[in-house]
Amino acid sequence: MKPHHIALSAAALTPFALPAVAESDPWQLLNQITVDEIVTETSYAVQKTYPSALSEGAIEVEITGYAVPRLPGDMVQDLILMSDMGNCPLCGSFDHGTNLQVLLSEAMPAFDEGTRVSFVGTLTPVTDPETWQTVILKDARVITR
Repeated sequence: MKPHHIALSAAALTPFALPAVAESDPWQLLNQITVDEIVTETSYAVQKTYPSALSEGAIEVEITGYAVPRLPGDMVQDLILMSDMGNCPLCGSFDHGTNLQVLLSEAMPAFDEGTRVSFVGTLTPVTDPETWQTVILKDARVITR
């Protein structure tokens, strides 16, 4: 199967100090993650390959992108972040670019889709072999909006 690039995920926080990301641009780091779907007559698995900065586990990052809330409401705590609005996975196209699920440590008031926002949080690999999600930004805090 052909490797695919993707950057969505869900995982637990690690209780130890986290290294800073080696990449100056976290989007470049996320674009290095590959996903290979392995399907046989009796099994299904998703094999993920992480760059060295993420292969050891969670890292602390600061990232900026265009945010879209995952659920409607007056307060937002779960959203999708894209480097470019043309990469929106919620806009109907199956062929989208790298994006990142962000879980905020505290809910924030709702905002217009596509608002440019900067976050700091824990970028955590998702090792579940049954999901295409590769990483999630957990315990995120808004830096600028």
